[in-house]
Amino acid sequence: MWRDMRGSYKVRYAYAITAALLIGGTAIAVGSNQPLGAQTAQNEGMAAAAPRGAPASLADMVERLQPAVVNISTKQRVQVQAQNPFAGTPFGDMFGGGGSGRPQTRQAQSLGSGFLISADGYIVTNNHVVSAGAEGAIVDSITVRMNNRDEYTATLVGRDPETDLALLKIDAKKPLPFVKFGDSTKARVGDWVIAIGEPYALSGTVTAGIISAVHRSTGGTYDKFIQTDASINQGNSGGPMFDMNGNVIGINSQILSPSGGNVGIGFAIPSEQAVPIIDTLRKGQAVKRGYLGVQISPLSEDIADSLGLAKNRGEFVQGVEPGQGADKAGIKPGDVIVRVNNRDVTPDDSLSSIVSALPIGSRVPIELIRAGKRSTVTAVVGQRPPMDKLARFGAQGDDDFAQNDPDSSAVAAKQAIGVAVLPLTPGIIRQLGIDPSTRGVVVAGVDDEGDAAAKGIQRGDVILSANNRPTTTEAELNAAVREVASAGRPAILLQVLRRGQPAAFVPVRLRGK
Repeated sequence: MWRDMRGSYKVRYAYAITAALLIGGTAIAVGSNQPLGAQTAQNEGMAAAAPRGAPASLADMVERLQPAVVNISTKQRVQVQAQNPFAGTPFGDMFGGGGSGRPQTRQAQSLGSGFLISADGYIVTNNHVVSAGAEGAIVDSITVRMNNRDEYTATLVGRDPETDLALLKIDAKKPLPFVKFGDSTKARVGDWVIAIGEPYALSGTVTAGIISAVHRSTGGTYDKFIQTDASINQGNSGGPMFDMNGNVIGINSQILSPSGGNVGIGFAIPSEQAVPIIDTLRKGQAVKRGYLGVQISPLSEDIADSLGLAKNRGEFVQGVEPGQGADKAGIKPGDVIVRVNNRDVTPDDSLSSIVSALPIGSRVPIELIRAGKRSTVTAVVGQRPPMDKLARFGAQGDDDFAQNDPDSSAVAAKQAIGVAVLPLTPGIIRQLGIDPSTRGVVVAGVDDEGDAAAKGIQRGDVILSANNRPTTTEAELNAAVREVASAGRPAILLQVLRRGQPAAFVPVRLRGK
């Protein structure tokens, strides 16, 4: 094997070898049995075998699907502050811009993909494809270009920013080609898929690959992406992902790339999630989601160890919003919700995704673990409020006890959990600005090398409980730590309050565990 100047590899084949070996004056010929004139090219009559489950060629399938995939472009107006290079000089007013220049309106454009789901012109795409690309920008028009280069002006029927879906409508004088959705719940890792779209404005680009993962989250509340290694690039957003039966099982939405280009990790919104939302938008209705009113966090290894539970089974309740369904059902901070409406809560099927799909007003059983004991409560599902209200529920505040105390930090370095505490006196309560009825111990110092510091615990935080037991004195906190250590658990669960924030549960590992 050798490498040419272009970096590709080539292989030398010897079809006939003739050598003369002189042994005792006798010439012996070693060579091919084929005459030289009978040789054939290596690729003569060759045809690649199709991978199991995939056709020998995708051409027939693509030929039928491509007409239903469209290019989507928007024209936008963006207000920008003009820069005057002569500002502050005697020439500053020569160009009519004054000292800093007048605001100017500039044109911007976005490109993406979409696909027709009906003969009368309904088109599915991503919300970000048809949204303003900059703050203050206004979308003036949305243009749809078909595979045959026919163009239409589209109207926005509806959008759902939280799942990044949008529905458009174009009017044509003839029936349009369209595709139908498939069942993404049957998709398996390793299945073959095809993506068709408009990457970098290259119309009708087809890529193929396999499903790399399902139920993949990239940090969003409702993420249940299908991950694929089929090439997805900028401009593929909103385009369809097809299975080998030609059904849409995903809407290409995101890529993971340090360079902005394809690195073999693309994400598609599964059809099981998209179809109910698209149906709602098509009816002209707003998307409504179920809501319990809880702040939750994954059941991490540290939290699971502190509670003596298996990790990745259930989600931990950090806080409960007063008056909402969870509060009325008796759910409390520190509970672990493991099952909702007869569905297990897992990383692949999160509490948010389960509850959001439940009918508003329905009564559902919720199985939870509290202090090591399982119980079931019934909650009435409410309607998820707007994002700004949710942000206020989980708002972060500032610490008012920030002055470092070296002596307390030195004491903390000797403690099993790396924290030194003091009694919570009325004077400290006033200084911290917390509710006068608060009961607990205040953190006086934290060991910088300990797990408590790594988890964000600070001087001025108030520890309300340890392993779900109230801690109003240092002795009670130490007793809880000893109990955890004697039980062989490597971590303890602290409920910590900081001014301006709801109390949160923080798992802290014992020193050396």
